[in-house]
Amino acid sequence: LFPQFLEFFFPAVHAAVDWTQQPEFLDKELQKSVPEAVTGKRTVDALVKVRTLAGVEQWLFIHIEVQSQVDPQFAERMFIYAYRLYDRFQQLVVSLAVLGDDSPGWRPAEFALSSLTSAMSFRFSMVKLLDYSAQWDELVANSNPFALVVMAHRQAVTTDQNSPMRVDAKVE
Repeated sequence: LFPQFLEFFFPAVHAAVDWTQQPEFLDKELQKSVPEAVTGKRTVDALVKVRTLAGVEQWLFIHIEVQSQVDPQFAERMFIYAYRLYDRFQQLVVSLAVLGDDSPGWRPAEFALSSLTSAMSFRFSMVKLLDYSAQWDELVANSNPFALVVMAHRQAVTTDQNSPMRVDAKVE
């Protein structure tokens, strides 16, 4: 369901991919590139190599991170994944994050470092499942399976402390 995932959450990325070419999932390469760090084991959901419609032989590495709780180090972790993958493949990594937390103000999308005369900045794309709550009717009408995934997630979050509501949401 990778094409449907991109089409639903990141339509601009989906539109740039040549879907006549089979995506290549690079899970083993990813595990080698992002080994266990001092802060503990760091894992990433998927790394996928796709061909773009750019008209040249250009490969895009797509790094997807699904995060379900607020994490102050999340943007830094996304940066670490990106630079380790760049170091290994010498390709710019398109980093995509799907945030499943319920904190409206937490929207990490950039990590920056600076010291004296040096600075670097890393930006990544993210979507927040919480934002889809206001689009419930559109989700119901959407045939993309990820619309259903978002609805199920939002119902699970909003009925977490209310068992009767949770049962009703599951039946619905």
